[in-house]
Amino acid sequence: MLKREAADGVFHALADANRRAVIERLTRGPATVSELAAQLGVTVAATVQHLQVLQDNELVRSEKVGRVRTCQIDPAGLRNAEAWLQRQRTAWEHRLDRLGAVLDDQTKESGS
Repeated sequence: MLKREAADGVFHALADANRRAVIERLTRGPATVSELAAQLGVTVAATVQHLQVLQDNELVRSEKVGRVRTCQIDPAGLRNAEAWLQRQRTAWEHRLDRLGAVLDDQTKESGS
């Protein structure tokens, strides 16, 4: 069985267009659940479900004051995804460098 990466949940959460829209909105600053629901065009209950997935994966955090819950970006989850992407990029850069070296050697051998 494959080991589950911390980034797996982040990518799962971001696979949904509504959740990506929430993240995009929150990059401009905090918003209430009602504001997010209005933007998405879905019920508050559906928005709360989306927010729960985002919170579970450290992409969003919220605070309740009285009856109003305000949400904001939590950079921890994005850092997990960024670290995973960086590892993948580094691995592929090394592979492509090795391929380039092999192709250079073949070109030199066929040109001689």
